[in-house]
Amino acid sequence: MKTVLITGCSSGFGLEIARHFLERDWRVIATMRTPDPTILPSSDRLRVLALDVTDEASIRAALEAAGPIDALVNNAGIGVMYPLEGVSTETVRSVFATNTLGTIAMTQAALPGLRSRGAGVIVNVTSAVTILPLPLLAVYTASKAAVNAFTESLAIELAPLGIRLRLVLPGRSPETQFGAGARERMTGRMPDAYAPLLASVFGGVREPGLVTHAQDVAQAVWRAVTDAATPMRIPAGADAEAMMTP
Repeated sequence: MKTVLITGCSSGFGLEIARHFLERDWRVIATMRTPDPTILPSSDRLRVLALDVTDEASIRAALEAAGPIDALVNNAGIGVMYPLEGVSTETVRSVFATNTLGTIAMTQAALPGLRSRGAGVIVNVTSAVTILPLPLLAVYTASKAAVNAFTESLAIELAPLGIRLRLVLPGRSPETQFGAGARERMTGRMPDAYAPLLASVFGGVREPGLVTHAQDVAQAVWRAVTDAATPMRIPAGADAEAMMTP
């Protein structure tokens, strides 16, 4: 039986990814900052562990508790959607600490086990906005674009060792906590000159259109893990597919 470790499983994409793998007879290590086993179906193939991807000791403890894994899904992330002038340096650092450095740290910690077995898959969940830039997302986009570059370079480095890497790029997903989390970081003073842009962007978000559902991301991650023929960058969601269509 194969084992997948997934970060950021408390809600949204991570929660659905964990459900998806459980339904397909994988052993699932679902990690979250505050473990809550009740949010996932009861199963003897499920283990819920505490993990803060910004804390090296937490990463070490989680991987030791998990034991050997066949796949790592770096899904944990936070968002910010605001004019750059209104984003504090502390917020920028926190976004990169989770989205970028957390992904790198998890990957680095998992590599010795995967390398010793000569096989494994690492899937990094980023965003379609790294392909088609949107306003107010400069910091978030930069944190995810860095993961794209990291993944594509590392894939070449690890291929001779039997370790495969892939990127899953979701679009906008109103059903996740991204918006709520991003609003929590909209605390800086915004110059009045940005007010029209902010109103226009937030007004457009409320209008109907193509979106990404959590199940779209779960399916894309499943393909990335189980099908070696998938391309490096896999769009997840109708809007992401449209954004990545030439």
